[in-house]
Amino acid sequence: MLEYILMIVPVVFLVSSVIIAYKTVTSGKRSRKRAVLTQIGAFAAVSAVCLATALTVFAAGEGEAATSVDGMAFGLSMLGAALATGISGIGGGIAVGGAAPAAIGATSEDPKAFGKALIFVALGEGVALYGLLVSILIISKV
Repeated sequence: MLEYILMIVPVVFLVSSVIIAYKTVTSGKRSRKRAVLTQIGAFAAVSAVCLATALTVFAAGEGEAATSVDGMAFGLSMLGAALATGISGIGGGIAVGGAAPAAIGATSEDPKAFGKALIFVALGEGVALYGLLVSILIISKV
């Protein structure tokens, strides 16, 4: 029962922080920059709690399974795969977020520039795909 509560609490916390940030920005009480910083802080807090929970469960494991090197290597490889996918996805989103509006503007001025503009947007998306490929390679080696 405790496992389910520990899985649900971070999701509820993140969803509620998004709803609160949305309502405060639309009501005009806060700036968008402050809302984004609040979201980053909430994500960092939930990440720290989840990591601490995982380390506590790992330390409280039974017998040899908790201290085995293979178990630690497996856990760190999964963490590395998750970080590769997550960070590359964030980077790809930032790249596409900057390139796509510029591509739309360039296409509206000159329709012949659509192909060139599409290449720049695809380059940003490629970053996320490379991260996904790296995480697939990490998972396949375990």
